[in-house]
Amino acid sequence: MEKKFQKWEAIATKKARIRKTVSGDASRPRLSVYRSEKHIYGQVIDDLSGKTLFAASTVSKDLRDKVKDLGPMDQAKAIGEALAAKTVAGGLKAVVFDRNGRKYGGRLAAFADGARSQGLQF
Repeated sequence: MEKKFQKWEAIATKKARIRKTVSGDASRPRLSVYRSEKHIYGQVIDDLSGKTLFAASTVSKDLRDKVKDLGPMDQAKAIGEALAAKTVAGGLKAVVFDRNGRKYGGRLAAFADGARSQGLQF
């Protein structure tokens, strides 16, 4: 049990260090990605007003059926594409990427590649 808490403590420390420098505003909001063992979540956030502008996840009603038969990497890419499509349709093309204390690779990289493929710039 101790090792599990050390892992979460390390992630929280990295997250706090990243959030010191990564911040979003109305013209270039923050794209925050959270992944659990089973699901992946993405939000486009305006930090100045404290509002979530767009969101997509593997548990959202409109995407759940689309991604339930896909593997984890394909799910992450599909969620990234869906979130980027919403964001670009909402008039935003540039965001700041917040990896939320996790290493950039695997499902996180697949999410980012999916978002970039739909025209989102970061």
